[in-house]
Amino acid sequence: MAADRTVSPLLGPACAAGVVTGALACVLLPVLPPLWASVPAAAVAALGWVLRWRGRAAAALLFGLAWTSCHGYWALQAQLPAGAAAQDVIVRGQVVDLPKQAPGYTRFEFRVDASDATPMLRGKRLQVFWHAPRRGPVDAGTDQRHRLHAGADWQLSLRVRPPRSRINPGGFDGERHALLHGLAASGNVRDAGTTRQLRPAHGLPAWRERTSAAIATQIAHPSARFIQALALGDTRGLSDIDWAQLRALGLTHLIAISGFHVGLVAGFAALLCSVLWRSWPGLAGFWPRPQAAACAAAVAAAGYAVVAGSELPTVRTALMIAVVALARVVRRPVTVAQGLALAALAMLLPAPLSVLSAGFWLSFGGVLWLLWCLPQGRPKGFSAMLRGAVAGQGVASVALLPLAVALFGGTARLGPLVNLPVIPLWSLLVVPLALLGTALEALHSGAGQWPWRAAAWVFDASWQLMRPLAEHPQAMWWLAQGPAWALPAALLGVFWWLLPRGAGAVLAGSLLCLPLLWPARSAPQRGELELVVHDVGQGTAVLLRTAHHALWYDVGPPAGSEGEERMLLPTLRALGQAPPARVMISHDHLDHSGNLAALRRQLPGLEILAPRGSAIATAGPCQQGLRWQWDGVDFQVLHPPDAVPAAGMKGADNEASCVLRVAGAHGVVLLPGDIGRPGEQALLAGAAGALRADVVLVPHHGSGGSSTAGWVKAVAPQLALVSAGHQNRFGHPKRDVVQRWQAAGAEVLSTAESGAIRVWLGAQGLQLREQRIHAARWWDAAGRARSAAILSPIEQAAVGPEG
Repeated sequence: MAADRTVSPLLGPACAAGVVTGALACVLLPVLPPLWASVPAAAVAALGWVLRWRGRAAAALLFGLAWTSCHGYWALQAQLPAGAAAQDVIVRGQVVDLPKQAPGYTRFEFRVDASDATPMLRGKRLQVFWHAPRRGPVDAGTDQRHRLHAGADWQLSLRVRPPRSRINPGGFDGERHALLHGLAASGNVRDAGTTRQLRPAHGLPAWRERTSAAIATQIAHPSARFIQALALGDTRGLSDIDWAQLRALGLTHLIAISGFHVGLVAGFAALLCSVLWRSWPGLAGFWPRPQAAACAAAVAAAGYAVVAGSELPTVRTALMIAVVALARVVRRPVTVAQGLALAALAMLLPAPLSVLSAGFWLSFGGVLWLLWCLPQGRPKGFSAMLRGAVAGQGVASVALLPLAVALFGGTARLGPLVNLPVIPLWSLLVVPLALLGTALEALHSGAGQWPWRAAAWVFDASWQLMRPLAEHPQAMWWLAQGPAWALPAALLGVFWWLLPRGAGAVLAGSLLCLPLLWPARSAPQRGELELVVHDVGQGTAVLLRTAHHALWYDVGPPAGSEGEERMLLPTLRALGQAPPARVMISHDHLDHSGNLAALRRQLPGLEILAPRGSAIATAGPCQQGLRWQWDGVDFQVLHPPDAVPAAGMKGADNEASCVLRVAGAHGVVLLPGDIGRPGEQALLAGAAGALRADVVLVPHHGSGGSSTAGWVKAVAPQLALVSAGHQNRFGHPKRDVVQRWQAAGAEVLSTAESGAIRVWLGAQGLQLREQRIHAARWWDAAGRARSAAILSPIEQAAVGPEG
């Protein structure tokens, strides 16, 4: 009998923690365990989990690791092969989410129901972009782009590619996003002439879009976009500024549909059912009132989770309510901890890759901390409720701080103070009004107008009071990336903090949190230089760092539609680098200057240097002879001279590129922009002695019209870096260009294969780091493509070094 007490329940918290830990361990591995080992390991571990013995929790942990590995293989096999070239296909299927309309594009998810030429796409989900024409009058194809609606069936002519992301320190990982959301490929609409609608919008997605449009029409108020988000999870109307302000206030968790919203719907359904049963006592003879109310709550929660887009917090809460309802039906009590464990298992058994989601850790982690720290039972009296609310907010703020820093790179300084009054105001007044309007609108068109307007009025009154706080430059606390072990240490420190009256807890917990909350910053020393070539696709953006200064040389193409700029600023924050005060634009082409407008909005004091004749407003001249020194590092502009080719001539803008030479105590970097043969010849004739460099950015992304033999010989670098997009339409870098640099003794690296490239020129010599290798992930597209090429010599020979 004593031995039985050491055995963990089959579906209890200990086994659930084992499965979660195993799944987490799997997604943190740089390489997946072999499939031939994962499948039998999962089977053996499942047997050990089911058997009643002391090692049941350990078997659950092994099962979580092996089962997640299996799902990882299956998810990657469902995608287009990582090394596959882009291909043109015609597909038929359905728009399954709310299309995001923007001036230059439309983005949506598309489920393929039929694809004659590519059968493997059937049943798969694609991320599709439909771009506006680059030039010319608006045609029928553009009109069709704006006719896209959720739930409609379409025939599309697409160019599809395997999921591929730009990888930068601290940046967004699109390959992980594709894996988590089951996206098999990305596609761009190519031929508008063969694209047509097959069936009008229908079903639940169409209803969500119609209801969202009704909110915008019937409220006619700026806050309508927030009511759309609260009522339906439709965040398409929120701008980058909105998200930045919500993040600065620590309120993003309230705008996205949260578990509390699901709880409100479930509670209302249970209350309505109880009133109905009390009104007609005869109903209790068919089904007892407690069981009926529990089932009504579970059905309402599940329905609302589906209507709101099935986001993780809503699904988690719906599962917990379903567990409690089931326990009530079978008349078995279930504690909150047991319900949380069952909900975690219900999520991870069918979809163990859910541990890749930040929402998984924030939602389950927050509930766990509150369960452990706060007293159980219902508070009595207003003062007890107020104390409970303050204590809960304090626990959540402290306990989730390490997770927020590790997942998002920072946290809102005023978040705990702002949340204390806003959570009850929005959750108990704004959200119920928004949900009531949605329910009334579902019953009768136009009936939701007044609740929606009341919700918008209350929301706007509070939002206007908080916006000045959100716009303060110090509202966000950004932190540099710490070492991998810093997060577990900080979680242990927080655990120590929150122990009841633990001796020495404050000091010991603080010391454990320091590596995460006060990470070491590896800034260059005097005379040293650090170079970061951002992975921006087909474009250029280079960060130069000295001991106390920084410069951007080009800022890449427009960041596009994915919310806040995801490449340059996150990299700065991950490095712990203050934003540069100066930007040098090599020449006025979108692939070099397209992101400048977004950066200027966020960093209004930027000093801009650009060639004469540039269309960039307030830019200072960048021309031959410009020179300055920072921290023992010499910056010198070698090109263009005062007289450059006339604007409008073919190649004139490229040949007018600013060529920057940066010389430190331990080496030289040469950044030549997009110059071609004419620019190279001019520099060889006028400044050949200054061209010798240790590191060079290959001119014009490695085009065939640059990197002439004389130029390569004069530069003679150890390292040649190419900033180019994967499988770009120009074929950059050209094979003969790569071979020319390699023949000169240079190692050639491309951001398309390496991700962001960091180079140090310091006392220890030339050092470099490729982001895709440094932060290895088993779902990395470039790594899988290389592995496939090695396994297939025929494919390797066909693709060549540029593939």
